[in-house]
Amino acid sequence: MKNSILICLAVLLALYACRPDAPVTQFTGAENEVTLMNLNPGHFHAGLIHLHDYPQIDPTVFVYAPEGSELDSYLNMVNLFNTRAQNPTHWEPVVYTGEDYLERMLQEKPGNVMVMAGNNSRKIEYVASAIENGINVLSDKPMIITPDQFPRLQEALRTADEQGLVLNDMMTERHEITTILQRKLAQIPELFGELIPGSPERPAIEKESVHFFYKTVAGEPLVRPPWFFDTAQQGEAIVDVSTHLVDKVMWQLFPDQPIDYRNPAHEVEVVEARIWPTDLTADQFERITNVPGFPEYLLDSVEDGVLKVNANGEFVFRVKGVYAKVGALWGYTNPDGGDTHYSIIRGTKANLVVRQDLAQNFKATLYVEPVDSPQSAQSAGASAGESFEAILKNALEGLSDRYAGLSAHPSEFGWEISVPDRYVETHEEHFTRVTERFLDALIQGGIPEWERTNLETKYYLTTSAFELSR
Repeated sequence: MKNSILICLAVLLALYACRPDAPVTQFTGAENEVTLMNLNPGHFHAGLIHLHDYPQIDPTVFVYAPEGSELDSYLNMVNLFNTRAQNPTHWEPVVYTGEDYLERMLQEKPGNVMVMAGNNSRKIEYVASAIENGINVLSDKPMIITPDQFPRLQEALRTADEQGLVLNDMMTERHEITTILQRKLAQIPELFGELIPGSPERPAIEKESVHFFYKTVAGEPLVRPPWFFDTAQQGEAIVDVSTHLVDKVMWQLFPDQPIDYRNPAHEVEVVEARIWPTDLTADQFERITNVPGFPEYLLDSVEDGVLKVNANGEFVFRVKGVYAKVGALWGYTNPDGGDTHYSIIRGTKANLVVRQDLAQNFKATLYVEPVDSPQSAQSAGASAGESFEAILKNALEGLSDRYAGLSAHPSEFGWEISVPDRYVETHEEHFTRVTERFLDALIQGGIPEWERTNLETKYYLTTSAFELSR
């Protein structure tokens, strides 16, 4: 009788644990306690999660997706990491293919974390469904691409809070060393002074990110799916790449501070926004996608044989009285190199500028520009230059506990910061850092309160900019 009661209790507990609202298992960081489910991995970011092994993650990864070239590309990337000569990984994909891939994943639920990077049109549906079924979510950006999707994201965040689940997006750019140092130096009054609030015409902080459709990733030409050029499926740049840029603005200017768009005191407002297209010929489209001709769903955007993609957008917004401007642009290819980036934070004593262009050999480089000599660190005279040099040297030494070996030398753009190679990581490596932070969040039972609040505000800003650009 006693054994029968115990068996019944065990069955009831097992059934309860399978309920979507069942308590979430407490993560401890133990070996293999995290099992990934990769849903419809249609973007190469889904594969970059597997760049390295993680002790906490079981090497068996459950993949649910429709058949096709996107799934093949993902599996090929995983295989590439598994078979490389140095530090090969040990991932073991278990693949289900079928149009009911979402329903099948929710029914079987073999893992406790869903990874998602692909077509953005259904992404919020995937996010909400996973959260409602008690599954933690690590999503590529953007999680939403139109204003009407914002309420569902809010509901998913509330449900995640209630169930103790972790829901976050992949903010890889926070792990770029020049972005980190730009943030830290802006907190040193002796060097930077005070942040200039700016204006719509001359914002306190500006960020422009230029990308190219045809490029190389992990040593191989990147093949993009045709839907990538349908803004109804991928989203426009103003709600896509700008997600990173808005995130960095709040992360750099207001470290660890929650910015709530609903709080009038935080003055969260989009001031102006605009979009414009990038032109692609049929030959260029085929080279990028390996697909001859434009699919039917793109024909409304074709004029005189040229595809016009709303891939460019910029907007100005205000937070706590500070004006910021972000811009995301796309071109066909860069014959001189790779993607480019520009970022400036304006202070009363110095500007902190990141440049990544031909002059920097397309490597992100941080410069410190004294405001009294913006063109050159030496143009204001020897005494002023020496004084500023001493201040800058002290500021860099103050960071030596975490970033030893930083130095500065004058250049045509101001004082150039030299960063030891050990702190410089590739875009691909940043996905490893994002994954590690997500694993930490699982152990801690959620992301920090400031990050949770700012995630919601970030998407409020991007979707508000989308609406205003109309």
